[in-house]
Amino acid sequence: MAQSVGIKDVARVAGVSVGTVSNVINRPDTVAAETRARVLSAIDRLGYVRSESARQLRAGRSRIMGLLVLDMGNPFFVDVARGAERAARAAGLGVMVCNSAQNASEEADYLSLFAEQRVRGVLLTPADATGRNIEAFRRHGIPFVLVDRVAEGTTECSVSVDDVAGGALAVRHLVDAGHRSFAYVSGPPGLNQVRDRRTGALNALAEAGISPQALRELPTERLDVAAGRDAGARLLGLADRPTAVFCANDLLALGVLQAMYAAGVGVPDDLAIVGYDDIEFAAAAAVPLTSVRQPAVTMGALAAELLLEETETGTTGAAPHEHRRVVLRPELVVRRSSLSAR
Repeated sequence: MAQSVGIKDVARVAGVSVGTVSNVINRPDTVAAETRARVLSAIDRLGYVRSESARQLRAGRSRIMGLLVLDMGNPFFVDVARGAERAARAAGLGVMVCNSAQNASEEADYLSLFAEQRVRGVLLTPADATGRNIEAFRRHGIPFVLVDRVAEGTTECSVSVDDVAGGALAVRHLVDAGHRSFAYVSGPPGLNQVRDRRTGALNALAEAGISPQALRELPTERLDVAAGRDAGARLLGLADRPTAVFCANDLLALGVLQAMYAAGVGVPDDLAIVGYDDIEFAAAAAVPLTSVRQPAVTMGALAAELLLEETETGTTGAAPHEHRRVVLRPELVVRRSSLSAR
């Protein structure tokens, strides 16, 4: 393996000091034109690339922000990352995207990595329901913003969607379509988003004078298509199968849809389905999926902007940062999967 070229090699070839090479790279206007040309020629000949990480550590200002999400296999989080990257690039920063896989231990490992790398700040969708990982990370003094999660019990910024309102939108739509028996395919019950969407669903039933017992919850260990197929199989085994199902995200809903299709159960005639997130695949499904839309790109961009604002606090001319909780409104997008009732 070829040895990397260092600043000392450039100085030797150009016949100048290491300090002069550093000045050419960082403060070129302080170096005479002839010397500057000689150093630049040596850099070009040797293929020297400066160590940006070392420079950042010396300056104490990393140009990288971390983004840790629950599942990069979910297009919703891909859109969140796209929004965060757009805002970061506008500020001259990059984004290190990591995936906790909905696992608290992996989340802790990545937060430790972010601390070791001294990132500018972190955007985090927590996987650990206990909050211990956040408490441990807070000790490093690195700013962070919670994404797709309200900052309950903390002073940090957060950007989220009103999931109680979103759950109500989904089930109110099903009630208006004539349904009176429901299932909620919920995902891991420890996630705040899952609980809030269930609360919204129950609120919609209460508004309609329907007993909460009309909503049967089917928890799953994960929020993916395979978990949705498993939930669909459990639905098929029920003697008193509900006529409508609300799923905590679109991947679960697509899995339920696959299970119904394989069993010859008609959607929406035999079972209406509503998902959550409105990912791109929702509209492209064999039966286009009704879904509660979250503005994922906007969420990622706003979270990154809040983080950038906080990290600029104390720099020249920067206004004092005030922690804020931004709560966005969801929107119901109605498609064929829920348009018919018994």
